[in-house]
Amino acid sequence: MTETSDRTVPVERLKLGDHACMSPRDTDSPWKVFTAYTRTSLARREKVLLVMNPDDMNDDDVVALLDGGSGHVATARDSGQLSLKRNTEMYIPDGRFLEDRTIELYTREVNRSYSEGWAGLRLTADMSWAPQIGLDHERLLDYEAAVAPLFADPLFTAICWYDQERFGDGLLSDMTKVHPLRVLENLDSIDADVTQDGSRISGSAELGTRAEFVETLREALDRRDTTGPARFVLDLRDLCFMEAHCAWQLISLTGSLPDGSEVTVRCGELLGLVLRQLGADEVPQLVLSVEGDEVAV
Repeated sequence: MTETSDRTVPVERLKLGDHACMSPRDTDSPWKVFTAYTRTSLARREKVLLVMNPDDMNDDDVVALLDGGSGHVATARDSGQLSLKRNTEMYIPDGRFLEDRTIELYTREVNRSYSEGWAGLRLTADMSWAPQIGLDHERLLDYEAAVAPLFADPLFTAICWYDQERFGDGLLSDMTKVHPLRVLENLDSIDADVTQDGSRISGSAELGTRAEFVETLREALDRRDTTGPARFVLDLRDLCFMEAHCAWQLISLTGSLPDGSEVTVRCGELLGLVLRQLGADEVPQLVLSVEGDEVAV
């Protein structure tokens, strides 16, 4: 785990008003994320705007991929709830990038979605247009910082998609500084960060990630000072799913800490309920701090 100021979340945790970036390593993972993102947004009666590279799939293929045979995404496109555009028309319609013009365009899109009666606007934007025109990295960073006012009124959510093959590690690192959130590139994955008072684990603790979750949990619960009790916070509010076995492992590992240790587990109501049903209240080392957001168990 490395110390960081940014927060990494599964796509299911994004809410209206969030501005996030994502840097996928392959061509398949972002579409799995965008499928979950699109279906969730449509179910919440939010409008979805997908801004893609012109070299991506055609619109019909994108709709078929996102739809998965359900018919819901196709219906959303027909009704105007789903809009598909290309990044060249949104960012460089005349071959030039003008920050104010782009911000005004997105402001109109947000206002249009509201006037059409949708609960908000969800965007994904492929940023590969920037290296295509040789845009200076500092100017791109300045633009990303300048769009912050768009998210002040929680009607807009955006994922800026920076493909690792097109952008260098330096720029991708800097992008986490101007985006309040980073989205996990895979739906079934675990991420851990060191926080000021302990550790944060996000993602999905399920059968496929069980071993990784338990190892991450062991590392988070590692007593760096072996001469005394451990006291820290374990933040699980950004777990979108936790299976019962992983919940039991959390209780067991916390209970194995020396007497006098105190691990405050911050979590949603559902996970808090399950942990109590599995015996969390019988473990003196474990203190539950339950908040409103839920995690599926």
